[in-house]
Amino acid sequence: MHRVSFVLLLGLAWSSVFTLAQESQPLGKAFVDGTGLGWRSLGEADFVNVNGRPDTWTWKGDFLTCSGLPIGVMRTRQAFANFEMVVDWRHLRSAGNSGIFVWVPEIALTGLKPDALPEYGIEVQALDHGFAEQYEKRSGKKGNWFTTNGDVFAVGKSKMNPFSPTSPDGSRSFPRKQLSKGVGEWNHYYVRGINGEVRLWVNGEEVSGGNNCAPRTGYLCLESEGSPIEFKNIRIRELP
Repeated sequence: MHRVSFVLLLGLAWSSVFTLAQESQPLGKAFVDGTGLGWRSLGEADFVNVNGRPDTWTWKGDFLTCSGLPIGVMRTRQAFANFEMVVDWRHLRSAGNSGIFVWVPEIALTGLKPDALPEYGIEVQALDHGFAEQYEKRSGKKGNWFTTNGDVFAVGKSKMNPFSPTSPDGSRSFPRKQLSKGVGEWNHYYVRGINGEVRLWVNGEEVSGGNNCAPRTGYLCLESEGSPIEFKNIRIRELP
């Protein structure tokens, strides 16, 4: 009898979790720390180095350092459809560039050579504020097509309907608030992907996202893109 009651309670709890996650309206402020029912840590055993060198990704417990070289990704061993993920990250050099790829299919990773990124996926960008200044000095143009506060956009052959505000060409969901911290400081990302919809919370507030994503299932990838970065407290919860 006690076992049956526990199973029923567990089912009701998961139902509540999924109902909350399916809300169509933004949750606004929500600092999710990745603890509680269904959450688990992701560590070295949960990832596969796709196209980096052996020293590109270095684990010390649940603390991960990426050298940034070569450009490429590391993927989860497991593919995901509906999920919640939290991760803390900080750039170690000004103008650092990195991100999290959501729903990357196997076809985009098989045979991927070093210094290349997948041609599928939804990128949740992790960009240092110094990148904008560096871009303007290098190109002589204003970097109005990106921000450094949590852009979300479809990569390559993937598709997404970005939430407003958007970049001038309509391809990126621009953050509604500027909440990212600068080089050397830890940022907290909470990413929620459900039924083809991705939403991003930066340091406790929802800022960007999109829906009608295709594909809407696949691996989660961490990005190496030319500059050292650290990650910690990577946690995930699968949803129905």
